Amino acid sequence: MANNGQHFVAVIGGAVSGSVSAEILADSGIRVVVFEQNTRPYGKIEDGLPRWHVEQRKQEYSKIDARMKKPGVTFVPCAKLGRDIDFKDLCDNWVFSAVILANGAWRDRDLGVPGADEYIDKGLVYQNPFIYWYNHKNEKGYDGPRYDTPDETLVVGGGLASIDVVKVLQLENYEKAFKARGIQTSMHELEKGIPAVCKKHGIKPEDLGVKGCLLIYRRREQDMPLAQPPENATPEQIAKTESVRQKVLRLAREKFLFRFQDRRLTQGLVVENGRLVGLKVAETLVEGRKASALPGTEHELRAPMIISSIGSVPEFIPGVAMKGEYYTFTNEQEARYTGYENVFGVGNVVTGQGNIRASLVHSQKVTEQVVENYLGVGEGNGDRDISGAFAPAEAKAAARAEAVGLMVKKAPKLSASQIGEIEKRIAALHQKVGYTGDYDAWIAKVIPPDLE
Repeated sequence: MANNGQHFVAVIGGAVSGSVSAEILADSGIRVVVFEQNTRPYGKIEDGLPRWHVEQRKQEYSKIDARMKKPGVTFVPCAKLGRDIDFKDLCDNWVFSAVILANGAWRDRDLGVPGADEYIDKGLVYQNPFIYWYNHKNEKGYDGPRYDTPDETLVVGGGLASIDVVKVLQLENYEKAFKARGIQTSMHELEKGIPAVCKKHGIKPEDLGVKGCLLIYRRREQDMPLAQPPENATPEQIAKTESVRQKVLRLAREKFLFRFQDRRLTQGLVVENGRLVGLKVAETLVEGRKASALPGTEHELRAPMIISSIGSVPEFIPGVAMKGEYYTFTNEQEARYTGYENVFGVGNVVTGQGNIRASLVHSQKVTEQVVENYLGVGEGNGDRDISGAFAPAEAKAAARAEAVGLMVKKAPKLSASQIGEIEKRIAALHQKVGYTGDYDAWIAKVIPPDLE
């Protein structure tokens, strides 16, 4: 690497927010290194956006690739903060002009019942590893966790991510049911609507014997975070949003045939022979955003598997201070990490909204169309463009990166020897994983040959 920069910024994470930040800084003349924990920098577009979104994934990969190849941007794969890079060492000794945390939110929020995590993989599964498995399970080289998808699985959630989970369950179980009758179907065919596939083959859905998974939500169906009103919404806009939520849920249930119960609050666990076999729940009284258990309504919901899909939060990283589930930033607007003047946060690592669907909240006009396209419940099965989902996140990252860039340019410039030391450390990380600096060659090398 040529020693031609006087400001140098480290970006942790190469997906949407990280790559946009890197691009903005590089375009303003600041050198950037992007430390990516995985072999490829696509984050939840690869591991959280379900694999039926083939074209959208390709489009977003292409955008990120272009940003990683910008002049002034250096890519470092397989370099995870807290595993391969020590946070305190990075902040204290690498002498970067600034550090931007854009490493997302990969840790599932816990189920909320004491002792529940004792039953992980013993009846309890969390959303993030489940969707990761689904996206990679058909690759011959996949060596991660594997999951069954038993019929009548219980899903705890309510947001778009939980609809992803129930879709996976329904698609898997109906594909098996068709196969048992000697009929070959595919994820892509079924994702267009299970009843339509049944009709094509002259079969009633109920004749296939799939009872369907059950999604439960603690508040009312019109409260589900499937769409959000604009800021400072009027009562009319709020009512419209509630109507959109109900419509989206109805269309999703019609197309994917899952069951749903609202106003159900998890109260306890049902355990037998060391395995979680159900949840104790109560009906709720909903007052605004508060959902309180109604005495006398407690009952059990038994299931062969329970999937918790109630949100994602940033991972624990040694040395990074946290307040509750989140890193300690001064405020969401500035997102300056409280421990260092030159460390900032961008994207889900700040908001805790650990899925890219969180971007679907900003425009009422866009929300209904994009959400319906995202879930596959809109009219028709043609082009399902969800590119509008990423624009708000990209804009937010760009604004933060520009603000960081202005502060960096006011900071003392790094000396040639300081930049040289940073380059030596980067070169060592490159050598460790066999990265030669040719981004395209690296991506071609690490793409699984049977990637869908």
